[in-house]
Amino acid sequence: MISQPVAIFLLVLVIILLGPVLFRRLKIPPIVGMIIAGMAVGPYGFGLLDRDASFRIFGEVGILYIMFQAAVEIDMFHLRQQYRKGIIFGLISFLLPMVAGVFGARYAFGATWDTALLIASMYASHTLVSYPVVSKFGLQNTRGAVIAVCGTIVAVMLALLCLAGVVQTHIEGEFHGMSIIRLLLQMGIYCVAIGYSFPFAMRRFFKSNSEPVAQYIFVLALVFVASLFAQLIGLEAILGAFYAGLILNRLIPGRSPLMKNIRFVGDSIFIPYFLIGVGMLINVGVILKGWGVIWVAANMSLVALSTKWLAAYATQKAFGLSSAEQTLMFGLTSGKAAATIAAVMVGYKYGMLTEDMMNGAVVMILICCIVASVVTENAAKKIRISLTQQDLEHEDVGQTEFARQVVSVSNPVTAEGLMRMALFMRNRLNKIPMTLLYVRTGDDTRARAMGRTAMRGAIEAAEEMDVEVRSMERFDISVTSALRNVAVEQEATEIVIGLHRKANIVDTFFGSLVEQLLESTHRMVIMSRCFIPVDTVTRVIVVVPRKAEYETGFHLWVTRLAMLAFNIEARLTFISYKETEEFIRTAIAEDKIEVEVRFELLDSYDDFILLSGDVGDDDLLVVVGARKGSISYNSEQESLPGFLSRYFSRHNLMVIYPKQF
Repeated sequence: MISQPVAIFLLVLVIILLGPVLFRRLKIPPIVGMIIAGMAVGPYGFGLLDRDASFRIFGEVGILYIMFQAAVEIDMFHLRQQYRKGIIFGLISFLLPMVAGVFGARYAFGATWDTALLIASMYASHTLVSYPVVSKFGLQNTRGAVIAVCGTIVAVMLALLCLAGVVQTHIEGEFHGMSIIRLLLQMGIYCVAIGYSFPFAMRRFFKSNSEPVAQYIFVLALVFVASLFAQLIGLEAILGAFYAGLILNRLIPGRSPLMKNIRFVGDSIFIPYFLIGVGMLINVGVILKGWGVIWVAANMSLVALSTKWLAAYATQKAFGLSSAEQTLMFGLTSGKAAATIAAVMVGYKYGMLTEDMMNGAVVMILICCIVASVVTENAAKKIRISLTQQDLEHEDVGQTEFARQVVSVSNPVTAEGLMRMALFMRNRLNKIPMTLLYVRTGDDTRARAMGRTAMRGAIEAAEEMDVEVRSMERFDISVTSALRNVAVEQEATEIVIGLHRKANIVDTFFGSLVEQLLESTHRMVIMSRCFIPVDTVTRVIVVVPRKAEYETGFHLWVTRLAMLAFNIEARLTFISYKETEEFIRTAIAEDKIEVEVRFELLDSYDDFILLSGDVGDDDLLVVVGARKGSISYNSEQESLPGFLSRYFSRHNLMVIYPKQF
């Protein structure tokens, strides 16, 4: 048996690296392959590795990581749509296995009532072992996946409460209802404390530290804090990790570098370690000891899988889901690992399970993990193919043109934030390169160095999100003419620039550059100033002028803002006139952007001044302007710069002048 640390880690890395390649050729799902690899190298296989402290630690981290990733990848828009169905599915997924499990264990194994309840709790709980498959296919926000994840928390919570009650009754001879009430009170305090403290701490940290590694470590620390406190109040750590993911969900956008790091580290180290560790627990040799283990394992596997299938089938019929979604739900909820292993260990420790029952339960875990992986992968492929076909059929229907942005930078302090703002306004399917522009009007060496530094920061931000950038350094007699000419050359849909900062008392709010630019081009111009990282914005508030729906660029700016809110997972609130509201709804619906939208009535354009007290530090205020001579222009627009300068000088602000004519 290998005991040298370097050799142990090297062997694990070789399995993680070469295993998927070999398993794919053998047509074995990678998740099943990792479990089989763990069985082969573990103490019950060839005995190359012992399940030492490193595997126990990394295994625990791996299951926490799966639960956290499942929660943080769910779009809150989809979660709010499906959570009721998820709760109902969770209840069904708990009750069916419990009822069948109690009577099955009682009459098939001759178990006592407390042992029967313990075995039934093993059937009722499940682990999202196959969730990485869903994440790989990008299906984490489909109905079946969201319902299954929500149902998992309900079923696991109830199964763990049942397990705790059974163990307490077995040890003390009676059940104390006060312990459950005390646990529920502690859960309430825990949820409130974590729910308020984590977002506050994360925003404060992210405002002062933009280093990706530090942000990742900070988020991971919060996950383990939540998991630790969950254990201290009597819950399982996996529930704490999942809750932390839900709380931090809005602050970790799907396209952010932080999310990229979370997926990378989990998929490359923690989750494979967990799967290998599960395999090392399984001793297939116990099957050869006699028919008793085979009978127990077959009975347990049949009851566990059939009841989970029935729960998914009943939910499908109740809510009109497709057969592929039902199969996906069954695949996700049929895997057994963390909570089931805990129940097996506790039951054997207190003499509630015989040796045959314990060995049969371990074999059941293996069978359920294999079934879960195979079923989930097959269902995921079908759903992905179906969604792709739908996209191809409707790719030309109701979609506005993809963004062809020209982003102008010159200040190293604001360049990265401006680039991220532009990136988050793009559709994720947009493969058109972004144009990054630095304009110099003289030979000032210091200004040139600052401009090139700004470009490097902006390019790095784009590379982190895998967006191609064409960078251009341009010499021209004026910044305005350079911007206009580059926009024409690149056929730009919009020009993105930083919001002007007043240099002296006679300077205007927008500055002469913007005023000249608005006169010289009819393209959409977006000016932005954000004092916080754009991916920590929680609410986008948009003030819309009267008759904005009649402008040529109306659909374009509505789509860009909806996409911004979608990508950073922020709430989108439009403050508009009543007649404009329906046009905004239609524009978002036509482009099928799934984002939470709210509307507030605007009686007079300058009423938004009253908002100054309601716009928080984590909000982004967007004001839609209008050029002189446009349909939505009126006398109120002339006072817009003064209003913004007087009342919103300290707010995160974006001003949009839509495409005209």
